Amino acid sequence: MKKAVLVTLSAALLVSLMALKPQNPPVEEAKIKWVTLEEAYKLNQKQPRKVFIDLYTDWCGWCKVMDKNTFKNAEVIDFVNKKYYAVKFNPEKDGDVMLGKVSFKNMLNGKVTGYPTTVFMNEKMALIQPVSGYLEPRMFHQVLTYFGDNNHEKEPFDQFKEKTYPGKYTAKAQ
Repeated sequence: MKKAVLVTLSAALLVSLMALKPQNPPVEEAKIKWVTLEEAYKLNQKQPRKVFIDLYTDWCGWCKVMDKNTFKNAEVIDFVNKKYYAVKFNPEKDGDVMLGKVSFKNMLNGKVTGYPTTVFMNEKMALIQPVSGYLEPRMFHQVLTYFGDNNHEKEPFDQFKEKTYPGKYTAKAQ
């Protein structure tokens, strides 16, 4: 009988001590800070940054894979949020946007061949280059850093990818 009482008291003490253990608050998952194209234009007037625009459609399977894999990668998220205004734009649904005196859709006329396409723009909202197709996280991080740190003004992408990127960026994007 004494053993049963002792076991019960020990169990009760253990349970109550576990309840006193500080609970870690849930950690909010890092996410890309998406804005509209209009917001990116306005933000860029106050604090210039490069802009990357994810052109997607509702029916595009590879667009969904980029959302699920590439845009959830921690290194991609970190670099995007530091260096870019990130925009999601559905050309089939979103209306045209005037970027100063230039129409966004006219700027892209003939330059988009499929979806997904990632459009890179400089701090003056001028087109740098559209990149078509699905990009896995590591390749996307390479492209982000190539344009984001102005490496595109210094060397061809293949040279950047083979020589500069491995030494300068320690991306774990896979």
